Amino acid sequence: MLGGKREPGTLCPLLNKACVKHDCTWYTQVRGHNPNTGAEIDQYSCAVAWLPILMIENSQQQRQTSAAVESFRNEMVRANDLNRDLLLAEAKHKSLPR
Repeated sequence: MLGGKREPGTLCPLLNKACVKHDCTWYTQVRGHNPNTGAEIDQYSCAVAWLPILMIENSQQQRQTSAAVESFRNEMVRANDLNRDLLLAEAKHKSLPR
């Protein structure tokens, strides 16, 4: 600590004192990619400090899932329309007098 000031990120929001790092259950290693920058992450930090990044990643995953579900729904609608048209054509063909 320089000049009596604490460096950013060293005050524990749970204990309201200096971070105890690896002695804390909330001190967590995260590996992956930063959703904002794409940079690779492999570091330890407080789980509370990871929350914003994890929430951003979660939102991105939800958007991707939503897009996939919508795409699947559209394919099912097309397939159902085709099946309906085939069934109607077959019904008309069977009802024609011979």
